[in-house]
Amino acid sequence: MKNTPLSDHHISLGAKMAEFAGYNMPISYKGIKEEHHQVRNSVGMFDVSHMGEFLLEGDHALDLIQRVTSNDASKLIDGQAQYSCLPNDEGGIVDDLLVYRISDKKYMLVVNASNIEKDWNWISSHNSMNVSMKNISHDMGLLAIQGPNAAATLQKLTTVTLSDIPYYHFNVGEFGGCQNITISNTGYTGAGGFELYIPNESLVEVWKKIMEAGAEFNITPIGLGARDTLRLEMGFCLYGNDIDDTTNPIEAGLGWITKFTKPFVGEQYAKDLKENGAKRKLVGIEMLERGIPRHGYEVVDSSGQNIGVVTSGSQTPSLEKSIGMAYVNIPYNKIDSEVFVKIRDTNVKAKVVKTPFYQK
Repeated sequence: MKNTPLSDHHISLGAKMAEFAGYNMPISYKGIKEEHHQVRNSVGMFDVSHMGEFLLEGDHALDLIQRVTSNDASKLIDGQAQYSCLPNDEGGIVDDLLVYRISDKKYMLVVNASNIEKDWNWISSHNSMNVSMKNISHDMGLLAIQGPNAAATLQKLTTVTLSDIPYYHFNVGEFGGCQNITISNTGYTGAGGFELYIPNESLVEVWKKIMEAGAEFNITPIGLGARDTLRLEMGFCLYGNDIDDTTNPIEAGLGWITKFTKPFVGEQYAKDLKENGAKRKLVGIEMLERGIPRHGYEVVDSSGQNIGVVTSGSQTPSLEKSIGMAYVNIPYNKIDSEVFVKIRDTNVKAKVVKTPFYQK
């Protein structure tokens, strides 16, 4: 397994560690439920340095991004980020990612840890425009400070006015004594906060300074277990569970990041689904009887006929309900449709609900 610069620090804090995307990562420290509530109610910090970062630079950097991503990156201005995905030739999803516009000729792509090599090879295979590509994944750390007290914690460590950074925008400046730190108003929790892109050599130092700055809010380190329950409550997709090479953005509810204002790889598949209608849709489900929907569980109708499959599921700490996400056949995607999740050969009643599950 690979380590992040903070792996030894997590172990010293007593974190429960496990392999995730080839990295030795903290799953929990005090417990998933407690960490989940800490982020929702105050502030917590995640080490997500396993994520990948690519720099694309040159006259045709935007052209390459437009070709390989589904969203319209031409709408970005300097200092703005965009959620997007990399469609494959068959209309599936190579990965979902963030596109950061640094300037009109320089962009940073942030990709999932498990797909770093796959994404690099995919984008490179379409780089017929001699765009300069640099993989900085192994040099760059990433901290996510999330929760309603995140801004108050971080503002102590920077002269950048955080309240001036709109959602899905970023600034580059001094932070915690380090120069040229990218401070991004993004996250994967729905609790608000920032993500900091920090060179590996400064990561431990900055982590400790943030912990000191957030002491008045009882800031705690948060593991990937709570990151998963937080994102699930918001209905955010997790690559490898809810989306993958076999799922299309339209059926995954990602039509809003699929723009037909320009040509892109797999465009026709997405266009056909949008025009003719998908046969299945990714929906939120809430269990009406005792049981937790898990990835891969079968979804059936009242007669026991297969109508779909669960992609993510958990007992949600904020709502204290068992919820999940599942692909279900049309017309079972309608809100309040009765469905059943097959749990250990028992068909357990559930219903289709609107996402996000958690409302602030």
